[in-house]
Amino acid sequence: MCGIVGAVSKRNIVPILIEGLKRLEYRGYDSCGVAVHQDGELRRARSTSRVAELHSQTAEDGIASGTGIAHTRWATHGVPAVHNAHPHFSHGAHAADGAAGRIALVHNGIIENHDELRAELKARGYTFHSQTDTEVIAHLIDHVYQGDLLEAVQQAVQRLKGAYAIAVFSRDEPHRVVGAREGSPLVLGVGTEEGQGEFFLASDAMALAGVTDQIVYLDEGDVVDMQLGRYWITHRVVDSTRFETVQREVRTVHAHSGAAELGPYRHYMQKEIFEQPVAIANTLDAVTGISPEIFGDGAYGVFKEIDSVLILACGTSYYAGSTAKYWLESIAKIPTSVEIASEYRYRDSVPNPRTLVVTISQSGETADTLAALKHARAQGMTHTLTVCNVSTSAMVRECELAFITRAGAEIGVASTKAFTTQLVGLFLLTLALAQTRGHLSEAQEAEHLKALRHLPVAVQAVVALEPQVIAWSEEFARKENALFLGRGLHYPIALEGALKLKEISYIHAEAYPAGELKHGPLALVTAEMPVVTVAPNDALLEKLKSNMQEVRARGGELFVFADSDTRIESEPGLHVIRMPEHYGALSPILHVIPLQLLAYHTACARGTDVDKPRNLAKSVTVE
Repeated sequence: MCGIVGAVSKRNIVPILIEGLKRLEYRGYDSCGVAVHQDGELRRARSTSRVAELHSQTAEDGIASGTGIAHTRWATHGVPAVHNAHPHFSHGAHAADGAAGRIALVHNGIIENHDELRAELKARGYTFHSQTDTEVIAHLIDHVYQGDLLEAVQQAVQRLKGAYAIAVFSRDEPHRVVGAREGSPLVLGVGTEEGQGEFFLASDAMALAGVTDQIVYLDEGDVVDMQLGRYWITHRVVDSTRFETVQREVRTVHAHSGAAELGPYRHYMQKEIFEQPVAIANTLDAVTGISPEIFGDGAYGVFKEIDSVLILACGTSYYAGSTAKYWLESIAKIPTSVEIASEYRYRDSVPNPRTLVVTISQSGETADTLAALKHARAQGMTHTLTVCNVSTSAMVRECELAFITRAGAEIGVASTKAFTTQLVGLFLLTLALAQTRGHLSEAQEAEHLKALRHLPVAVQAVVALEPQVIAWSEEFARKENALFLGRGLHYPIALEGALKLKEISYIHAEAYPAGELKHGPLALVTAEMPVVTVAPNDALLEKLKSNMQEVRARGGELFVFADSDTRIESEPGLHVIRMPEHYGALSPILHVIPLQLLAYHTACARGTDVDKPRNLAKSVTVE
């Protein structure tokens, strides 16, 4: 969601800005733009098309400079339109009507007090040309600007309420870009090109892949000043309007630039589905035995102190947490609650300082989850752990303990390999807690480790079911509604399957515990409502078969992913794809993969934009 790239250099940085935007396209956007300091003026190009179109536009307009900023926008305030696209220019009280002022700015996040600031700035003579909250920031900086951009930004951000990452430059100060962050990610890239004295800003280190691997992760409240050959970072002193200079570590970060190569696949989502065996193997690579220290130094002491688990997550990650609840309570015998992060912080809850707060996030920058984590800590729950795919993310830095999945960069908006590696991390957490609490014998540990080591091979066998799933997808592509059923441990997997189908094929899909059919959803069942059923050979199988008969009796058509020994046979109105093997507690990881394939191939059959579904973004960095 929304991408920022900025640079100061002696060379023309427009190609670098454009390439950075291309690397951020996977996050989702509906407009894009670039602005530079050229010949003493502000110049920009903006588009509601793809970054490739923006590239052509900058070339045609001769836009080139050593100072500039660029942005991909996912609309929040204001419709997707060129006048709402970033970068925004200030339009001062004394500027000619429509003429650009002296400030150019891009922004990720949401400014909650933008209406109040807009009214104040209008009263001071500022003209607004967009519906965005972002334009307010540009005018505010212009209003307080007195020749020093750093001081202007420091003053302006103290007036902002909400979340922001900004990059800004002034017409009056060539070769200077200032960035600031609060609640939205921003990194500084230290240039390695000899003689250029260059520095970069980006919302994601991946945007700078191939340009620099020297990255500084800015903290909440940091303001960074980039000039040719030097940069410095300031941070606001607590309970003060004063900023002090601070030092932040420069890290070498390999941003997986090769992950953006599609190879032989039609879409990134398909590629990432097929990468799951390797992603799981990589995630398990360093695990030689079950130990709390898998989650960081001091984990054993934390695990001994806790008596419950609270999982905070959104979307697909929430379903991973919902699956883990079954594992944690049945194997580790520890009470577990799972909360939708965007709801948790806004309700009255009963805090328990002996709770382990577990956050789950693919990017580690999910705004709702970060806010929920901070709320939990403010409630006195200081034992925190994250399961995350990005080791340098805000979530990892904010949490006491962490498990880093090794899924690699995930480009498709609909999460696949990030989800299954999250499940692996959560299962390891279950085993570590069970061991600490005395509920895991050596024999059980050995059995679970054996199953985990075989998991990549088992997943590969499930991926091989793709041709059978393709045949089903042709039927699903003609439908507008679908039901997904699961029981027990596999109910969250049914939820995930329904989410995948609706995300990328735009078919309305809902999931229910199969036992709930007779309590309402059965009224929807007709021959036009396909019912997808997850049918592992577990303790609830016979109950599930009864639920399936309820569907059959109402003329419903069943599509069943069944373990090989369930004795469920295909017949008219009952379609069965057999899973290669039953996998016990880890069965959800296998059963979700054909649901991913079904969603993917149904979307292909309907001709939707699989990797960039409408209205959605990859990384949700605003609330």
